[in-house]
Amino acid sequence: MSTPVQSDPIADLYRATRAPRLLVVPAMRFLSVDGQGDPETSEAYAGAVQALFAVSYAAKFALRKAGGEDFRVSPLEGLWWASDLGAFATGTRSEWQWRMMIHQPDELDAELVDRLTEQVAAKKELPVARGLRLITFEEGPAAQVLHVGPYATEQPTIERLHAFVHEQGLTLTGHHHEIYLGDPRRAAPERLRTIIRQPCTELPG
Repeated sequence: MSTPVQSDPIADLYRATRAPRLLVVPAMRFLSVDGQGDPETSEAYAGAVQALFAVSYAAKFALRKAGGEDFRVSPLEGLWWASDLGAFATGTRSEWQWRMMIHQPDELDAELVDRLTEQVAAKKELPVARGLRLITFEEGPAAQVLHVGPYATEQPTIERLHAFVHEQGLTLTGHHHEIYLGDPRRAAPERLRTIIRQPCTELPG
C-alpha cells in the first residue's frame, strides 16, 4: 500500500490554473521593498528587483552554510495600487505604487537580513538593498488564477477573476497581487506565466 503524498501548503499557494479558485493565504515572511513608478522604465524598480534577488540568494547560501536545509529561492511577487485608481485604467504608470517581495524561510531573521543587505549594497553597488525589510504579511481569503502571455494582456484575466469573486458573493479587498513564475528576460512574452491574486472577503460560515 503506497503512502499518500503530503501536499506542501506553501507550495500550493504558488500553483494556479486558468480556472479561478479560492484559497486562504496564511502569514508568511518576505523580503520587501516599496516604490513608485513604471516597472518597465523605472531605475528604482529595476534596482529593487535586483536587490531582492541578490539578498535572497545571499540568504540561501548563508543559511545553508549555517547547517540549514537548502531551498529554492521563491519567485518575485508584487502588490500594486495607486492613490487614484484611474491611473490603472489610463495606463499612467508613473503613478503606480508597488511593494515587491520574495518569500523567505522562517529561519531568516532580521539580524541576518541587516548583515546581508549591507554586504549586497557594498559589493554589488546596490544602495537600494539597504532599504529592504523583512516583513510578515498575512493576506487571508483570496482568489487566484493563472495568466499566460504578456503582462500587457492581463486585463481580461483580471476581469474574469474579479467576476469570479463577485459570483461567489464576495467583495474585493486589499491590493492587486501578481506572482511572476516566468523570467521576462528569458521567456518569450506569449509564454510568460503570472499568478493573479485578489484578496477578498471571507466565505460566510
